[in-house]
Amino acid sequence: MQIFDGVMPPLCEALSKREYSTLTPVQESVLDPRLLNSDLLVSSQTGSGKTVAFGLAMAPTILGEKEVFELSGPPVAIVIAPTRELALQVKTELSWLYKLTKASIVSCVGGMDMRAEQRALRGNAHIVVGTPGRLKDHIERGSLKLQHVKGVVLDEADEMLDMGFRDDLEFILDTTPAERRTLMFSATVPKPIVSLAKRYQRDAVRISTKGEGKQHADIDYFAYSVTAKNREAAIANVLRYYDAKNALVFCGTRAAVNDMTSRFNSRGFSVVALSGELSQKERTNALQALRNGNARICIATDVAARGLDLPNLELVVHADIPRSSQILLHRSGRTGRAGRRGVTALMVTKNARRRTEILFQHAKIKAKWLEPPTQEQILSRDNERIIDHQLLLEEVRQEDLSVVQRILEAHSAEKIAAAFVRSCRIGEVIPSDNAIEAADQPSRHTGRVRGDDSKHTFQKGHGLFYLLAVKMGSKPDGFCPCYAELVNLNHGEVGKILINSDQTRVEISKEAESRFLQAIGPDCHALRKV
Repeated sequence: MQIFDGVMPPLCEALSKREYSTLTPVQESVLDPRLLNSDLLVSSQTGSGKTVAFGLAMAPTILGEKEVFELSGPPVAIVIAPTRELALQVKTELSWLYKLTKASIVSCVGGMDMRAEQRALRGNAHIVVGTPGRLKDHIERGSLKLQHVKGVVLDEADEMLDMGFRDDLEFILDTTPAERRTLMFSATVPKPIVSLAKRYQRDAVRISTKGEGKQHADIDYFAYSVTAKNREAAIANVLRYYDAKNALVFCGTRAAVNDMTSRFNSRGFSVVALSGELSQKERTNALQALRNGNARICIATDVAARGLDLPNLELVVHADIPRSSQILLHRSGRTGRAGRRGVTALMVTKNARRRTEILFQHAKIKAKWLEPPTQEQILSRDNERIIDHQLLLEEVRQEDLSVVQRILEAHSAEKIAAAFVRSCRIGEVIPSDNAIEAADQPSRHTGRVRGDDSKHTFQKGHGLFYLLAVKMGSKPDGFCPCYAELVNLNHGEVGKILINSDQTRVEISKEAESRFLQAIGPDCHALRKV
């Protein structure tokens, strides 16, 4: 069994079973023997192992000289977390860490059955983990009694204050014994946290682990310049380009989450949604789908920005710009954890550029400004991944030989390889041009080409020109009765649009020709190919 200095034997054994060989800086810091009875105000990078850190730190406080809890007894520790997901995750972490101590750990979170929680609290609950509002409810109902509590942990304290839980936190802390030990963990330490610490901690020792001033060193930040109309397409292309095992896309509202989830599902991405309007069961199922590989992308509000443990999360996309630098860091901190590199991508429209630059300055982040990935870049990256695909490196299994032989007899090697390539491409690729946006805002000048010829035209032989000889009258934006249908074509399927006083020429890709003709219907009698 691996021995860790300052860690109680049953917890040492639990760490060894989890194949811990070393402790993280924050875990080592809180185990300093000089801090054994001290209140702590700890700040460290997201993903640094804070849950295990406070689990190790409070063990001597709540167990004393014992190594095993009594079979039944009142709560001796309470852990407060800002969200249901984080509270349940903390319970899971503490459960394996304290397993050999025979600790009973009970969660109390909104969205779960209150009566089931009350029964658990009446039975045997050594450690209670919960959200502020639900814990306060149990205290007021008399189902949670805290007079024997020896240790209190506030996890993600800054987030709880940001979410308006200060009154609930003060109510809970005022209910606990004054001689308790209080451990406060926070990604950042703004003035409200300092004020809370002064009021509810006794001469707290401030711990800042190495690297705190170097925000998210394992995360590459990219800001993509997009237009409002091509934002969704740019997000899809960023997802396709990185092809992350797991990705989080953050939206500002629940409605935006629902809309984007629906749209991305229709694009062929495997996505789930996560927002406050979902039941706890729906939220749990969404996270489980990400962890077991049934979904690769989670579209979420900021409810997901704290404490979620997604080991394969490689990409965070900010569809909507965060309101503050702290939210930017909290969202982005879901990736680049435990020594693994991650990518954060922000979709920035022209009018949001200055605000985004200020966010980066306040967060002390250096971001690279880019244009969204092009179709050529995405397909090129796809090709590299396909050639080195893990399936191609594996030996043929004996049980598959018979069907392999049948496939080889029925199809050529080229056809089989082509099918494999198609199966490896996930989600459509949308050329990053502004043709559709240009069509949506016709010029007031006749004879003007919509878009930049160098970027927005098809290669020779790849586009078809249609002449819509329709009298436009005084308003160019009424150039064609099929206008609304035309702008619903996918990006890249519309090339140049030339508008004159009595006719309009529209370049359509060959692939979209049949859909274009079907969409405009018989009303556009003057249509002819040029």
